[in-house]
Amino acid sequence: MTATAAIFAPRGDALSDTERRFFAETNPWGFILFARNIGSASQIRALCGDLREAVGRDAPILIDQEGGRVQRILPPLARRWKPPLSDVERLGDRAGAGMYLRARIIAAELKGFGIDVNCIPTLDVATEYTHRFLRNRCYGETPQQVTDVGHAVARGLLDGGVLPVLKHMPGHGRGRVDSHLELPFTNAAVDDLRASDFVPFSALADMPLGMTAHMIFEAIDPHFPATQSERMIHLIREELGFAGLLMTDDISMQALSGTPGDRARASIRAGCDLVLHCNGELDEMRDVAEAAGPLSEDAALRASAALALRDAADEVDTDQLEAQFEALLAGR
Repeated sequence: MTATAAIFAPRGDALSDTERRFFAETNPWGFILFARNIGSASQIRALCGDLREAVGRDAPILIDQEGGRVQRILPPLARRWKPPLSDVERLGDRAGAGMYLRARIIAAELKGFGIDVNCIPTLDVATEYTHRFLRNRCYGETPQQVTDVGHAVARGLLDGGVLPVLKHMPGHGRGRVDSHLELPFTNAAVDDLRASDFVPFSALADMPLGMTAHMIFEAIDPHFPATQSERMIHLIREELGFAGLLMTDDISMQALSGTPGDRARASIRAGCDLVLHCNGELDEMRDVAEAAGPLSEDAALRASAALALRDAADEVDTDQLEAQFEALLAGR
């Protein structure tokens, strides 16, 4: 059975019988977890096992474990991290080495629970206008710094057997509003976007997974946000060179209009491979599953290539890695 072109989230910390049947029937490509799904270490592992058992395969399980506000698993289950930009600033010229260690530790913790995809690196270039929902989740204010740190973070995850997800393509840093609540836009010229926002995504275009931005780039498509813009998806593929599996950002966010099914249909039509739906509402998921349909042949090939990179990671001493990270913070 071909997987449905969707990633879904369970509602609570254990699957209901209804959810189990729904996931078995619709066979979503993957799943994503949130704080509402997190209890104990054994509970997380059991939930991951149940999700995979429902679809009868080793489905990818995603999470947003960025640090700062966006960290779904907290102490005592996992280390608490400062917002990414805070650590990048504290590390200074050691940011690449330090953020690699941070990502490698996060990867080891996630793999221990059965989670194998982390929705980072956040490659949006921060500006003085970037909305506070996003700004301290970024890695810097210059495309080169964001690129360097993004490479380090992606390597740290991959070395730990966890797939990275580039977000938010082709760049959300110019957004002045929270896309969870309303649709941001920029009227920046294409040349300015090419010189800044697009640079990190182009540099990391060989990564396996990417996520679109719910944001309008007026110079490219004044009518549709990137997630639902055929012009923007073409740019991501052809100009930025991204050949990986492309998912939407969460379509339950209020930046998008229409029903969940309308949103999913428009995203797939524009060229996204997968629809990400995160609120766990079963009726909405039914609508999305029907609208998204099965993975296309091209998407299935990209998905297979991405999942082949989930190598078993070597054991590491995370306490030792944390000591190295702290030493870099201290300038040693």
